[in-house]
Amino acid sequence: MNAGGISRRRVLSTTLGALALGPLAACGANTGASSSENRLRVAFSTSGDRESLDPHTSTLFVDQARSKALFDTLLGYDQDMSLIPRLAESWEPDDTGKRWRIRLREARFHDNKPVTAEDVLYSYRRIADPATGSPAQPQLSGVDFEASKASSDRELVLVLSEPDFTFPAAMGAPATEIVPAGTTDFGKPVGSGPFRFVSFETGGSAVFEKFADHWNGAPKPAELEFVSVNEEDARVSALLSGQVHYSHDIGANSVSTVDNDSGARILAAPYSTMQAVAFKVDRPPFDDNRVLRAVLSGVDREALVKVVLNERGKLGNDLFGRGLKYYPEEIPQRERDVDHARGLLREAGAEGLDFELHTSSADPYFEPAANLIAEQLGEIGLKVTPRVGPSETYYSDIKKKGVAGHTRTATLPITSYLSKRLREASVSANYTGYDSSEFDNRYDQAVATPDERKRDELLTEAQRHARDHGGMMVWGFSDWNVGVSKRVSGLRAATPNSTRWARFDEAELG
Repeated sequence: MNAGGISRRRVLSTTLGALALGPLAACGANTGASSSENRLRVAFSTSGDRESLDPHTSTLFVDQARSKALFDTLLGYDQDMSLIPRLAESWEPDDTGKRWRIRLREARFHDNKPVTAEDVLYSYRRIADPATGSPAQPQLSGVDFEASKASSDRELVLVLSEPDFTFPAAMGAPATEIVPAGTTDFGKPVGSGPFRFVSFETGGSAVFEKFADHWNGAPKPAELEFVSVNEEDARVSALLSGQVHYSHDIGANSVSTVDNDSGARILAAPYSTMQAVAFKVDRPPFDDNRVLRAVLSGVDREALVKVVLNERGKLGNDLFGRGLKYYPEEIPQRERDVDHARGLLREAGAEGLDFELHTSSADPYFEPAANLIAEQLGEIGLKVTPRVGPSETYYSDIKKKGVAGHTRTATLPITSYLSKRLREASVSANYTGYDSSEFDNRYDQAVATPDERKRDELLTEAQRHARDHGGMMVWGFSDWNVGVSKRVSGLRAATPNSTRWARFDEAELG
């Protein structure tokens, strides 16, 4: 049995057995084809009965993919995380960086009502409200909603409490989708995305049908079905057996299996996912910076990339966003130094310290990485015990429990990552408890300056401090792999969180 109490064999037999009963009947008058001919089936891991279709509370990739199908954001991210228009046609700041004028394109919700500036204001107020529990709340918390207003149905002005010339990145972030003003019930959600709601079962299947009047044109598939398959090897088996057309999140060790199959292929976005361990610096033992630095010096990142990623990755340097704008390439690579690590532990009186390292099958690399890290840290005098937790609740568990846990972050603009993960210890995505006024001041100064060179300098200083004190040990960047049936065209390799990722409206079954 795995940590979640369900074996791989049982997952495969129950989930795929249900699929093998045959395709569901075509739903609604807008399908355009029978589901047996044109239903795209996509397999994701899910979080069981905790799920909903509320786009503002989405945290898992399956949540974000379903939100992308049903809803839309004002902006999107290109592959390099630069901004591209979605529901917004234009966005311009005033000279102060505090007032942003946004012009909307003509778009409609699934009930044929137009998307308006009031819908945007309602959505952003809801996201910014801490009671909603949105992971995007920190990115919109600086909006002054008393001063912000709609100028017309298709134009609004967002007023910020403080200058921020990087603010548009927030308008493309996951969990910032626009919903109709006044929406509180997401049992049968109405959005403006390329697909509209048909049915949904928490922890199970979700079925959507194409929305022919989408502003970007009608989707290619008549129907889209999300299938719950939590374990990676079960998702691969589902793809290779023809039960699904798309298998999300394929680890390096399964890539060759898929590539060697006559009916499937891998779409790989190189180095697009940060692999890391979060050490909680707000509690013992890692509130002692000497212990933290000992661990950071004791880990062999090169060995992790070679063994765990099967050399299909890039070395990490305890910093997010390698290769993106504002990444501080000039900071020297952190290398393993066993003697230095042992010396720091002696100085801190922490020799022989033992702690649990939380891990899970939530990512195919977490468990093998935990075993290797435990072995490496044993060589500096620490006793590290990997503790496997259930994938369904893993990320919420490590936020609340323990002192160390594996985590990952898909590609995001660096300013979005810094504001969301490092600015306050209370935000939902801060797994280390890092809370530094020095970091906050550098970050605030950076985004308030219109000068790109000065902004780069200040963000480098902020990231340098977070690297040494923040508790995030980034050991590598893995490829982002998805498996796709060779029957499917129109899908491209894409970095997660980019506009092209999970762009199922462009998929075509042949």
